Amino acid sequence: MNADERPISLALLKVLPLALAAMVSGPASAESVVARQRIAFPDARLEVCGLPWFSEDKPVLRRLPSRLRDRFRPPVWDLAQDPSGSRLRFRTDSTTIGLVAQNPHFSNMHHMPSVGENGFDLYSGRDYLGSAWPDAAGKISKEWRLGQEREMRDVTLYLPLYKPVTIQELSLDTDARLEPARPYAIRRPVVYYGSSITQGGCASNPGGSCQAILERKLNADFVNLGFSGNGLGEPALAEAICELDPSCVVLDFWGNPSAAQYAAALPVFVDILRRKGPRLPILVTGPFYFPAEASGGDVAREQSAKRRTAQEFVEQRRKGGDRRMWYVDGLKMLNRDQAAGLVDGVHCNSLGFYFNARGLEPYLRKALR
Repeated sequence: MNADERPISLALLKVLPLALAAMVSGPASAESVVARQRIAFPDARLEVCGLPWFSEDKPVLRRLPSRLRDRFRPPVWDLAQDPSGSRLRFRTDSTTIGLVAQNPHFSNMHHMPSVGENGFDLYSGRDYLGSAWPDAAGKISKEWRLGQEREMRDVTLYLPLYKPVTIQELSLDTDARLEPARPYAIRRPVVYYGSSITQGGCASNPGGSCQAILERKLNADFVNLGFSGNGLGEPALAEAICELDPSCVVLDFWGNPSAAQYAAALPVFVDILRRKGPRLPILVTGPFYFPAEASGGDVAREQSAKRRTAQEFVEQRRKGGDRRMWYVDGLKMLNRDQAAGLVDGVHCNSLGFYFNARGLEPYLRKALR
């Protein structure tokens, strides 16, 4: 090879792989994007779970209905725009699923992973497949692979725990089938009412909250009415729950009120529920462990007082004939040996919610019999 030939040969060697790559992947990739089957949201085949008033306000994804807005304090209404606990469920034989959504007000709290706060989780059956999160402009665009084989699969898409979103579309393989989800074994939802812990702070993923874990374990629908910093046991929330037809209500609002406020609010809240549902199963949880309790002081006193209030209240009600109510010792949901399940000494990380779910599960199974 002479000097004149060498540059030409080297140039060809550099260009040839790029040309081959373009021939193999370029046109096929562009063609596949155009050919995808696009399903605008909402669609009757995409079941919206966890938002019981969705039919009134669709396509808005919120946890309380707009007609009741004036009954709630502004912070509660604002937090109701966060679709915590909501899911899209469906069946498809597509090998891929695409999502296009918007989360214009996404943020990053110091103690919560961005995916749990702002993102989506995709599950096939009970298997976690991956997550999606907003870009710098708040757009969420993601495509997941479900598998290589063309077969019908149960798919669940979990929505963000802490930020409002809008969904533009889902997309499937161009010739894929799309069907409504198979019904839950327990169709009437378990309704959870509480604080930021109930809302899902601070799970790493939307599918990692205590309620979502129990949903998959029990095959039971649920509604999350946790309101960060604002789970105060207000009658308006009890009245809203009375519009639903729950299989069980879990009262988990010990985190926000003082011990005195909690003692005053709990019986009023339960009385409202009982007027509508005399036989409705109700679980009342006590506080789980806070590391600050170990040093005594106000935190230890408040936690102990709330535990006594919850336990004594349930015992009195049961002695009075209300056998459809149970006390759940929060220390069975997360105790001192499990404190690594807390991200800031108060809120659960994903491990903590696993502990929560494992502790609550036997009580929930008993209540749902």
